[in-house]
Amino acid sequence: MATSLTALLHGPDKPGIVARTAGWIFQNGGNILHADQHCDSGAGVFIQRIEWIPAPGREPDVDASEFRQFAASLGMDVKTARSTDRPKVAVLVSRQGHAFHDLMLRWRAGELPCEIVFVASNHDTWGDASRQHYHTPFHHIPVGPDPASKAAAEEKLGALVRENGIKLLVMARYMQVLSGAFLEKCPAPVINIHHSFLPAFAGAKPYHQAHARGVKLIGATAHYATPVLDAGPIIHQAVAPVTHRQSVDDLVRLGQDLEKQVLARAVRWHLENRVLAYGNKTVVFE
Repeated sequence: MATSLTALLHGPDKPGIVARTAGWIFQNGGNILHADQHCDSGAGVFIQRIEWIPAPGREPDVDASEFRQFAASLGMDVKTARSTDRPKVAVLVSRQGHAFHDLMLRWRAGELPCEIVFVASNHDTWGDASRQHYHTPFHHIPVGPDPASKAAAEEKLGALVRENGIKLLVMARYMQVLSGAFLEKCPAPVINIHHSFLPAFAGAKPYHQAHARGVKLIGATAHYATPVLDAGPIIHQAVAPVTHRQSVDDLVRLGQDLEKQVLARAVRWHLENRVLAYGNKTVVFE
């Protein structure tokens, strides 16, 4: 199948942007496969995702470069990607392995268009599984309780991210808070799965918080990590009903199923260039 290009663009809303982007692709011999757009009327921001096949014989990289120049002339910020791209991804995990295993199995099954380059953890629990079952390098990076240990661990993780050309970092129930200093230096976005329906029950032990509050719904939230804990732009969420008869352990079991599904969808949408983050929210083109 021919390589297609996807562009995610956003900028000040003004008349004619849809016609002009479609017109540029038509004039250059391309064939549009999908196009969708959204206008945030309150912020005056126009957002578009458009996917097309370049004209026969035309190099996709040339088409992408020229489209970016064209979009910039419209006042748009733009990111382009090829359908053949397989971004390098790193996965972070702690002792709870449900989200980690689900993500790795989906990747091995070909559901996630990426290359998982390494797995890192503050525990050595999943080293054998990573190396032997998923054939993926594993890095044990202990994190002690003192600030110096945490800083050293983040320095080692950051070096691995840079050395391996990582384009996405996934926190698959990595139970460490990445510092603002790390996130500011990290060359890749970070997706985290939080085990509650944010903004409710941020921070530690959200299932215990939910049970104590007597909620009738629990949820899971995948979001981009930012220096503010559990407050980054939300990519995907899901909920499930609960009752007073269910214990904290029941909530944990039910919630873990939600966590796996929500994280996998968020990661796949990001890899397929369906997510555009601006301000502290996202537009997701499903």
